Formats: sequence, structure tokens, C-alpha cells
Amino acid sequence: MSLQKVFESLRKGADALGCADAAKKNAGLLAVQKSLTANIPAILEANAKDVAAAREKGMKESLVDRLSLNEQRLTSIISCITTIIQQTDPIGQVSTGWTAPNGMQIKQVRVPLGVAAIIYESRPNVTVDAFSIAYKSGNAILLRGSSSALESNKAIVKAIKEGLASCSEGIPDAVALADSGSRDEVDEILTAKGYIDVALPRGGAGLIKMVVEKATVPVIETGSGICHLYIDDSGDIKTAIDIAENAKLQRPGVCNAIEVMLVHKDIAEKVLPAIAERFNGRAEFRCDPAALAVFEKAAAGSSWTATTKLTAAGDDDFDTEFLDYILAIKIVSGVAEAVAHINAHNTKHSECIVTTNTQHARYFQKKVDAACVYTNVSTRFTDGEMFGFGAELGISTQKMHIRGPMGLAALTTTKYIIEGEGQVR
Repeated sequence: MSLQKVFESLRKGADALGCADAAKKNAGLLAVQKSLTANIPAILEANAKDVAAAREKGMKESLVDRLSLNEQRLTSIISCITTIIQQTDPIGQVSTGWTAPNGMQIKQVRVPLGVAAIIYESRPNVTVDAFSIAYKSGNAILLRGSSSALESNKAIVKAIKEGLASCSEGIPDAVALADSGSRDEVDEILTAKGYIDVALPRGGAGLIKMVVEKATVPVIETGSGICHLYIDDSGDIKTAIDIAENAKLQRPGVCNAIEVMLVHKDIAEKVLPAIAERFNGRAEFRCDPAALAVFEKAAAGSSWTATTKLTAAGDDDFDTEFLDYILAIKIVSGVAEAVAHINAHNTKHSECIVTTNTQHARYFQKKVDAACVYTNVSTRFTDGEMFGFGAELGISTQKMHIRGPMGLAALTTTKYIIEGEGQVR
């Protein structure tokens, strides 16, 4: 399948949208919000087909949850457009400006990137989020979701286009869905130099690696989430247990869920049995020898013994994004070893320390290499909505241009505007 006509249409959409002011873009977004709301029954019907097909193919339930929509979830996704409408339009903002010695007026002004392509796995919410952020920041966007969410994405994009077409100031050419389901179209997108200005992968390590290796267009790299929780010797145990439960069990199939828990050796005998009791068999623990020994010592007569699956950690368990009810556990000697382990095994996404020791907290914050570093807060807050962005394009784990949850600024760059009175060099 050739996407050439789609590329050309998006380029026209980007040119038109790049000249639109905030009021026009907000009018288009408001029309989309109304159209999505009116089409909730059709979108949920399409999503039910995707979910049924996913279960029939044996997709694990934590990933089915990531795919699934219900009226409450869909209403929440749609409501995030309101936050984006209310945010300040970044386009045209002057980042800095000065007068040169020869009298030239130099301004650095924020502008759209142009046409973005996002390649993502089975999260229908991304379809709405990515479109909304791109549209408000003056960019056209090509959406390429996974085949597992194809029916959902078709229904959502149909509603988006209907909304833009219903608005006199809307620009329907600013959004398109690559919907053939063929993997060939991914290669075509990633090599569309001159048409696609930036590609964003959002999904697991395999998808991200594929995009980075195949793309000849610029890529903003997001990361899979091998996220850690380190419980320090001074950490409050109740706080640690609450955070561990939330960060692992609330939605294990998302990238900001923890996959590894590190525990200080001096409190391991208190913390680990308490964690096992709270989890009560809701997750498998894959333990290093020291952690396994603590569990085995505490097992006799404990209520969690019959429900909790304990196994010795394998060679890859501290380097795996499980996206499931599995937690790798390791006992460490202190904050320095915890940081060293994290930096050796993480994906630079989100990391947390539970501690009441200010020096340990500052050491962790300075030394851990990650987009988001938490102290006594669940990693589940690494999210555009939670950060007040309304939505996100993904979590950038690179160090250039943008890092962390990507909001409106992620799809902008700058150019210099120079004005003078005939100066020559």
C-alpha cells in the first residue's frame, strides 16, 4: 500500500494549520470533542470487537486492559481535550530576543515541526491524545496504531475527521490513520523524508528498537518502562507498601508501573513479609538469593504463604519489562548500590526512592539517570494528564530536545526572526 497521497494531504494540512491562530485551533478541537462524545456508542462497539479478537488470540489480560475502553474511560479521554484547549498556544511565543550591536532585532520564535507520525501499540487513548496535542501545536499527524486496536482507531479517527469537517475553521487534512494493517506501511512512514518531519514510537522495547533502527526521518525516542522502587533503610514502611501496591498492581500493563523492587538489607525482614501480606498472591515475586531467603524464613505460619508464588530470579528478570503481575526483588546494601543497579538496568523512564533521609533522597535524585525521579511518590504519576498537560505523546527517555511526558512543546522547534533597516555585513 502506498501512502504517498496521505503524505501529500498531511503536508497541505500542516501548512494550513501552521498558519492558524489559537482561536481557530481551539474551535477545531472543540468540534472534535463534541463529535467524539456523540460517537461514544460507535467507538465502544468497535473497541469491543478489538477486545474480543485480542482475547481469542490469547493476549494476556494486563494488555487487554490497556486496549479496553468503557464509557468512563472514553469520557475521561475526551475530557482531556478541554485541558489542551485551555493551555497556552506555544506557537509564536518568543523564547528570547535581543538587539545586536548593529541594530538588528533578533527574536527566537517557537514554530511547529510540521508533520508528525506516531507508531504505537494497543492504546486507543493515544489516538485522541496524539491528535489533540499535534493539532493544538500546529502539526499534522499520521497515526499508525497496532492491528489489535484497528477497529477502535478507525472509529475514533472517523469521529475526529467528522468533527473537523463540521467546523468552518477545522482542517480535516491535518490528521490521517494508516489503517491497512500491513507492516510495510511502517517502513514507508519511517523513510518518508520530505513528508514526515518526526516519528515517535510508543510501545514496548521491540517497537522502539525497530523504529530507531529503521527510520531515516528524525525520531523522538520514547522508552519502555523498566521502573524501580528502592526502599531505603529510613523509609516509612507503610508508605513503601502503599507505593509498591499502587505502582505494581493498579495497572501492571503500563510503562510507568514498577518492574523491580530494591530493598535495603537492614529492613528487608520487616518489609518483604509485609509486602507479601499486602499483595496476597496478586503478583509473582522473582527474587535474588538474599530476598528469597528472607521470604522463606518468614513463610512459616504466614497468611500469604499459600497464595504467593516465589521463584529465584533468572538472568533476565532484572532487565525485563514484564507488563504483568510479576515483580523482581533484590536486596541491596544501601542507596549507592541501589543507584548503581538502577543505572545499569533501567530504561531511563521513572524511578522512586522511599526514604526519610534527606541526604539519601538528594543523592538518589542527582545520581539516577531517568526522565522522572520520585521521592516517596508512586511512579504511576509519570503521565501527561497527571503533570497537568491534559494528555501526552508518550514519555521521552532521550536527553535531546524533550524529556519526560511530552506535551505541546514536544512537537515544536524554533526559528530566528531578524529585522533590520538595511544592515549589510
